[in-house]
Amino acid sequence: MPLQGKGYFIWKLPKCENANPAAIGRLARSANLTHVLIKIADGIYKYNVEKSTLYDYIPPVAAELKRHGIQVWGWHYVYGMDPQGEARIAIQRVKDLELDGYVVDAEVEYKTAGRATAARAFMSKIRAELPNTPIALSSYRYPSYHPQFPWKEFLNKCDINMPQMYWEKAHNPASQLARCIKEFQAMTPYRPVLPTGAAYGAGTWRPTPADIKEFLDKVQDLKIPAANFYSWDESRNRFPDLWQAVSEYPWGELPPEPPKDVADQLIDAWNANDIEQIAALYSSNAAHITRARTVHGLLSIRAWYNTFLNELLPGGRFTRTALSGTGNMRHLTWSATSSKGQVTDGVDTLGLMNDKIVYHYTNFKVT
Repeated sequence: MPLQGKGYFIWKLPKCENANPAAIGRLARSANLTHVLIKIADGIYKYNVEKSTLYDYIPPVAAELKRHGIQVWGWHYVYGMDPQGEARIAIQRVKDLELDGYVVDAEVEYKTAGRATAARAFMSKIRAELPNTPIALSSYRYPSYHPQFPWKEFLNKCDINMPQMYWEKAHNPASQLARCIKEFQAMTPYRPVLPTGAAYGAGTWRPTPADIKEFLDKVQDLKIPAANFYSWDESRNRFPDLWQAVSEYPWGELPPEPPKDVADQLIDAWNANDIEQIAALYSSNAAHITRARTVHGLLSIRAWYNTFLNELLPGGRFTRTALSGTGNMRHLTWSATSSKGQVTDGVDTLGLMNDKIVYHYTNFKVT
C-alpha cells in the first residue's frame, strides 16, 4: 500500500516508551500515524538488538503497530565499505521482520571518491532480492550542495525519495521544501518525494510547533501524499510540544480500530477486578495451569482469580508488554504493580477455541 499521511522515524527503540510495544502502538494510533520507520541495521550489523542478550526489540513492536493498521518500514545507515555485506543484512532484516518497506540512509561516507560503484553493487543486490518491496533513499535535501553523492546510482533502483528536509538554523520549512522539490524534479531519474521534517534539536536550534505546521501545510499544498519526522526518540523525550504538533495535525486516515484481541480483553478484565468479566472469556471446561497445579472448569478458574486479584496482587494495575501469535494461540508478557508487590516477568500462553480460552498457562513472580 502506498504511503499516505504522517510517519515517524525511530532511532533507538529502548528510548521510545522503553520499547513497550503496547505503549508505542497506542501512541502511534493516537497521533494518527500511518507509518513508522524503525532503524533495523547499521552497516553490516543488526540494529535495535540488545548486545548482551541478542534480544531483538523490533518484532513485538512491529507486530503491535501492524495490529493497529500502521505500516512498518525499516531504515538502514550504510557506509559503502562493504556493499555486499550491507545488502545481505538489509535483505535478511526486511524478510525476517516482514517489513512493509525499506529505507537506505546514505550520507557523507558516500561522497568519497569511487563510492558510485559501491552504490550500484548495493542497490542491484537489494533490488534483485527484494523485487516487491518499496525502497526509498534518505539523504540530503539539496542535491546541488552534494554533487559528489551518487544520486543516480541510488535512485535508479529506488521507488521513493525521502530527503532529510531539515531546516536547521532557520524557521522557513515551506520555502526550503519548495526548493528541495524543485531541485529533485530537475534530476534524472526523478522519484516521488516524501520528505522527512525536523523534530529534533541541534545545538541551540530547535524547530517550533509553528514550523511543524508550516512544513505539513506546504506538504499538502504541494499535494505530496506522505511525510515523515525525525525522530520519535527526540520529540517524545526532549520536545513534547513538537510531538503534540505532529500528533494534532489533521492528516492521514487509519482503518477503524480492530476489535480488541482476547489477550487485551483479559488484561482489561484484570484491571477491572471483575471475575465474571474474566470468566466470560473462558470456555466452560477450560484448563488453567501454573507451575504448581492444573485446574479445570469455571468454578476453579473463578477461585484462582479471587486469589490472584485479591490476595496475591490486591489493587493491581496490569500492563501488557508484548503479544504474539495468531489463530488459536497467543503468547503475552505483562507487568503489574500492587499494594503487596510488583510483577516484572509475567508470561502467559493462551489456547483458543471458538474465540474462548480453553488453555491458559501462567507464570510470574511477585517481588
